[in-house]
Amino acid sequence: MPYPSRPVLDVLPQFRGDLKNGYNRFQLERFDAFVAAEYMAGRSLREIGELTGRTQTAVRRSLDRTGTPRRGRGARSLR
Repeated sequence: MPYPSRPVLDVLPQFRGDLKNGYNRFQLERFDAFVAAEYMAGRSLREIGELTGRTQTAVRRSLDRTGTPRRGRGARSLR
């Protein structure tokens, strides 16, 4: 029996738009703050990437810029 597919998250309105020229300083600070807050709240790199329309690598670099400590790999262990 196949598992149901996971829901794909839509890009949030504040992160939609043309990113060909990259973020300006204000947008980058807002992006970094959002990424750090959502990651600390328990969202995965994949989920944050989907919400912001960016790659997991961009999310990882954002965490590095803000000095946010990363969790270990894999799912959380059940207690």
